[in-house]
Amino acid sequence: MNELLHDLMKLQALEFGEIKEKNAEATIAELRGKIPPQILGHYDRLVAKGKKGVAAVRNQVCTGCHMRVPIGVVATLMHDTDIQLCENCGRYLYLSDTTGIKAPEETAKRKPARKARTPKSSLQMVSTPSPAMPLAINEFRPGKLHPGLRPIPG
Repeated sequence: MNELLHDLMKLQALEFGEIKEKNAEATIAELRGKIPPQILGHYDRLVAKGKKGVAAVRNQVCTGCHMRVPIGVVATLMHDTDIQLCENCGRYLYLSDTTGIKAPEETAKRKPARKARTPKSSLQMVSTPSPAMPLAINEFRPGKLHPGLRPIPG
């Protein structure tokens, strides 16, 4: 992961109390010295609004605003060539799969796997006419109409 993003994530974790350290103030000052002023200014504006400045991308979705991130942004994050901002909320983005930070375990139970279907045989059952079937067919003679049926012009 990009070292700049790593520093931003650590700064955010320290400032929001996600990580407890003995000398947190010294660490925060050291991290703020490493980060360029333009990036730190943008980050501080987000924090001043009560928002976190860095958000993970999971399944092409920003976890800060829950909006879909363009594939080009995800590709840039995968190549780790540049830092990216979410177009919707303005947070700095990182890929959650490559960080080493474990996501919380899923609390929902997973459904058991389905059993494989057994293939149907190529033989199909064919019904044979029963003795009652010819009687039913004979009831519909051309001259005799069944109630509810109308004659077909021919």
